[in-house]
Amino acid sequence: MIISYHGVEAFKIQFGDTVIALNPISKESKFKSTKFGADIALVSLNDKDMNGIENATHGERAPFAITGPGEYEVKGIFVKGFPTVSNYGGEERINTIYSVAIEGMNVCFMGAIGSPDFGSENNVEEAFENIDILIVPIGGEGVLDSSASYKMAVDIEPKIIIPMHYGDIGDKNALKMFLKEAGAEKVSPIDKLTIKKKDLEGKEGEVVILSPQI
Repeated sequence: MIISYHGVEAFKIQFGDTVIALNPISKESKFKSTKFGADIALVSLNDKDMNGIENATHGERAPFAITGPGEYEVKGIFVKGFPTVSNYGGEERINTIYSVAIEGMNVCFMGAIGSPDFGSENNVEEAFENIDILIVPIGGEGVLDSSASYKMAVDIEPKIIIPMHYGDIGDKNALKMFLKEAGAEKVSPIDKLTIKKKDLEGKEGEVVILSPQI
């Protein structure tokens, strides 16, 4: 599995010939977007900064779009979406957390989640069972800030933590603060994460910083 970051909350996950787009940036957004063909597109928040399904379409490759809570199976990929709350953009809206099973690994994508208080009625905790890779926002301003994100990550106990939603968006010092919280100030950014199930052995909360590919 190969994971690359494309700014804001946009990611590309590739394994074999299958491509998944996470929160692709719309062409209507003020942020730069990357266009590539995907088989599946997950959108956690209906916002122009995160709902650019058109940018996950290329040539004859158009994605199966998943835009809210529920259980899905697409091309042998199992996806579960759980409703939470976001205050991104200054208004309260539904944000969907996605749990995705890929090549024997569980990836949890938090989207634009705005509060670590999930309540008990939506079974959100189910998304956090046996998580291998956690992708979490850290920028504040309507989503979790660096401190709240790291505290939540510690509770979830993933093997790898990938922060997003920082730099040109949210608190300009968010990444520095997050790395300090995690005791990972010496972690250097990489262009992409290439990983297999066996590579996760012995990892506990390892922070991986992906350089935006824009």
